[in-house]
Amino acid sequence: MKLLLTAFDPFGGDTVNPALEAVALVPDRVGGVDIVKVIVPTVFGVSVDVVSQAIAAEHPDAVLCIGQAGGRYEVTPERIGINVDDARIPDNAGNQPIDAPIAPDGPPAYFATLPVKAMAQAIRRAGLPSAVSNSAGTFVCNHLMYGVLHYVATQGLGIPAGFMHVPFTPAQVVARPNTPAMSIPDIATAITAAIGAIEHPESGTAEEGTLH
Repeated sequence: MKLLLTAFDPFGGDTVNPALEAVALVPDRVGGVDIVKVIVPTVFGVSVDVVSQAIAAEHPDAVLCIGQAGGRYEVTPERIGINVDDARIPDNAGNQPIDAPIAPDGPPAYFATLPVKAMAQAIRRAGLPSAVSNSAGTFVCNHLMYGVLHYVATQGLGIPAGFMHVPFTPAQVVARPNTPAMSIPDIATAITAAIGAIEHPESGTAEEGTLH
């Protein structure tokens, strides 16, 4: 099995992105999965182009994109990507779309086709906090999730794809009091556990919903 594993570069004034740092620590082979890693610019449009081109070149069996969600306590596989860009801050190229569709001809949303419940459970079994998230936001992370799923669907590729958010690192919260953080090695462990669940998704039917 071949997995395309992507991570964004730093954005929003930070000099590091925990997604990028942790993906660098993930082994090039996890179980029976060969990992192909791609660095993605935090830029609307370009991010989807980079990953789409990598899919076309590498022909992976699955795609997992990783991004930073500062303020979250848990590693969160995303359940859904929505067809809207609504940027609170500019991306790394200065773009700041407001209430703009990602794909004007696309559906309102795509559900991840990765086994998100099994991924969250595998991360918790590895001793780290995880939960399924029902919002990937409206910045470049959601843009990439929706865009990759739209590309896979419109090209008829039939491969599972999705997105997972990770918390800040401890160094990032020094000037952000009372903000949760997770070490880069722990984030890498969580990603590795999630990859194991992608390879063997038999479990994952337990409840993972939220009340609000």
